[in-house]
Amino acid sequence: MQTLIIIPTYNEKENIISLVRAIFENLPDISILVVDDNSPDGTAGVVGGLQNEFSQLICHQRIADRGFGKSYIDGFKKAANLKQCEKIVMMDADFSHDPKEIPKMIEKLSDLDVIVGSRYVKGGRIENWTWSRRFLSRFANFYVRMILGIPVNDMTTGFVCFRKNILRSIDLDSIKSEGYAFLVEFKYKIFKAGYKIFEHPITFTERREGESKMSFENIWEAIWLPIKLKVKNEK
Repeated sequence: MQTLIIIPTYNEKENIISLVRAIFENLPDISILVVDDNSPDGTAGVVGGLQNEFSQLICHQRIADRGFGKSYIDGFKKAANLKQCEKIVMMDADFSHDPKEIPKMIEKLSDLDVIVGSRYVKGGRIENWTWSRRFLSRFANFYVRMILGIPVNDMTTGFVCFRKNILRSIDLDSIKSEGYAFLVEFKYKIFKAGYKIFEHPITFTERREGESKMSFENIWEAIWLPIKLKVKNEK
């Protein structure tokens, strides 16, 4: 096992079977860690059934203290203890991130430290979004980039590939944010640790099944986070 894909889930049983099979179809030698947030719809049980078919599939079910960011932190800590794991991929469970892009992103890690699947560089695009959502996303990324001074066009993307050794440079327990804010804070800490972030163009597609888990509280947190990080860094 050299590359581990971490997929946080909450009520994703409608997507997870197809996604796992699509990933292994493109990358039969990769490993997948599904971090399930105690989904009421039985997502963890569905993943458990798939383990009989795929020996490289790992399922970690979180029982308490739910959260998107907390799920990733748990996943990172598990990955850090896997000696054979050298590279980590973060992706959503809803097919908004195309598994076919993973080999291209992993290949670029031979020369780079961090690759993000970007909607906002040449060749990147979004499908099935309303104009208002496109505007909000564009503005949010412009806002984050201007405040934090990070030369990355897509700070809110959840499609990320990086070398595991980067985790040693980050205090994971200091990350308390959730949702989009977690994605921003994690990239910010990577950037402040001295790593360059390269943007790989992707086509982002709206989820196939289920409903978005992002709440108004997540959005509000993402608005305030860049200011908090900026003030804290300047102290």
